Amino acid sequence: MDDNRPIAVFDSGLGGLTAVGALAELCPNEDLMYFGDTGRVPYGTRSRRTILRFSAQAARFLQSFGPKALVVACGTASTAAMETFEYPGVPAVGVVEPSVRRAAEATRNGRVGLLATPASVRTGAYSDVMGRIAPSVRLTEREGRLLVPLVEAGRVSPGDRVAEALVAEYCAPFLQAGVDTLILGCTHYPLLNTLFAAALPGVALIDAGAEAAAALRGLISRAEPNRIGKLRFFVSDDAEGFSEQAAMFLRRRITEPAEFVDLEEIL
Repeated sequence: MDDNRPIAVFDSGLGGLTAVGALAELCPNEDLMYFGDTGRVPYGTRSRRTILRFSAQAARFLQSFGPKALVVACGTASTAAMETFEYPGVPAVGVVEPSVRRAAEATRNGRVGLLATPASVRTGAYSDVMGRIAPSVRLTEREGRLLVPLVEAGRVSPGDRVAEALVAEYCAPFLQAGVDTLILGCTHYPLLNTLFAAALPGVALIDAGAEAAAALRGLISRAEPNRIGKLRFFVSDDAEGFSEQAAMFLRRRITEPAEFVDLEEIL
């Protein structure tokens, strides 16, 4: 039976729009709704207690739309608060397991790197999943504390000396560890792919948001095959300025208006 209910996607900011773009390509007939908690980004430097509270509010908001599935495109929420997005009958996919599985398949020398937010690394979630899926793979984990604000500021282009220096600094431990595969554990990071590729020549880059989108596709009941899916955007700050900034993440012009939501009103 066709199921035209929307797929909901959540991120702490705008990085999860990279997962929306992947979903739109994989499932063009599906309605997608995106919520970015732009008023409280980033989550990655906050305590787990705060991340759980913010995530629970976001989950309640998304659940009110009766989605048929949910993608938690925020790496931090996927590692520290995934349980808040899980409720009966609605599949929820985070970025951890899909990206770990892909990295375990991609590595040739058994050495994989993880670059993620401080909160994600602190949970040990990626290490736990890798130990279960591919215990022989050696995982080198590092945090990229400054990369989310860098990307949100649009500093992603080759030739930007600050961006290049930061990416090189964060990649140095992976070069020393000899990794041949790197999980970009935050959905902001793929916007820096060109810089990562230059800093880590020959290393396979795993886009956590794209892997989550691919994993979800196999779990959902499909919408009517001939319909054209619609996009709906929600943010917790600066809905008016959304289109210009979001276009960088979606890699296309945004014509759909963003709607403002105050999560502090959601108990």
